[in-house]
Amino acid sequence: MVLGGHGNIKAGKGFMAVQVTINGEDRQLEGPVNIRELVSGLGLDPAKIAVERNLEIVPRSAYAAVMVAPGDRFEIVHFIGGGNAPVEPPRVDTPFVIAGKTYRSRLIIGTGKYKNYAENAAALEASGAEIVTVAVRRVNLTDPNQPKLIDFIDPKKVTYLPNTAGCFTGEDAVRTLRLAREAGGWTLVKLEVLGEKKLLYPDMLETLRATEMLTKDGFQVMVYCSDDPLMAKRLEDMGAVAIMPLASPIGSGMGIQSTINIRMIIEDAKVPVIVDAGIGTASDAAVAMELGCDAVITNTGIAHAKDPVMMAAAMKHAVEAGRLAWLAGRMPKKAYADPSSPLAGLI
Repeated sequence: MVLGGHGNIKAGKGFMAVQVTINGEDRQLEGPVNIRELVSGLGLDPAKIAVERNLEIVPRSAYAAVMVAPGDRFEIVHFIGGGNAPVEPPRVDTPFVIAGKTYRSRLIIGTGKYKNYAENAAALEASGAEIVTVAVRRVNLTDPNQPKLIDFIDPKKVTYLPNTAGCFTGEDAVRTLRLAREAGGWTLVKLEVLGEKKLLYPDMLETLRATEMLTKDGFQVMVYCSDDPLMAKRLEDMGAVAIMPLASPIGSGMGIQSTINIRMIIEDAKVPVIVDAGIGTASDAAVAMELGCDAVITNTGIAHAKDPVMMAAAMKHAVEAGRLAWLAGRMPKKAYADPSSPLAGLI
């Protein structure tokens, strides 16, 4: 028995046609057939389906014994996965590379605001970070034996990223980083030039000037900037090796306030995009990574947590989970409910 033209099922010549309905469609069967023959004629595996005849389930063991009668209504069902998802090209997990060096961790932490250097070192260990931002300050001449960061966090094992925190002009930033280079030989630096002390927003005109001066002087500059996509692109064009838009004001812990701008920066950037400032807790870091950021920087979010070491571990897992979520590609948001099981083929 084969499936004939126009959806007919043939059992042989000279048999009377039998009209039935299968899954809502009218079908014509040529000659008396049982349910096993019906199913086989449709090209179905009896072991992978269930058959309902006239609102009553037909046991699989009875398929050969139950004959099809004119007017029978059949529902033949099987299991499916709940609908078809749109096909999109998979995202590729490219390495995290800054200025030619590859890093395993996509979390960068700061070294300020901790109770002491020992706590900072313990938080670093828990975070798994391989880069720490460090400020450049004058030596305390009255007490030269005070503890030093370098005694707790070894720059041979962790990348020190000198920054220009507290600088309000391009000249001050350049001067600070030249001193940092002299002190430790570092050329990979974090530039931030602030507008004023209350907001601690980047002064983008001074930031652009400083970026130009530093790149001409041989520095590899990671730049703290506003979340303006046009400014971010200008910094990249000037030679910045990483763009670091703020999530929200420094030390505020308010998380990302403009996901749209951050996403636009990411889409247009050819260098790493690292969300900087305002990351207050693990979920903030996860959101940044789910947007497609290459990494996250946080200082206050860890240092001012009730348990900094535990929060550092939470940030580590959040960054990893956020990266996986971005690679997986989240479902689209919808205004209304959408059933998981399709309505097509409903009995």
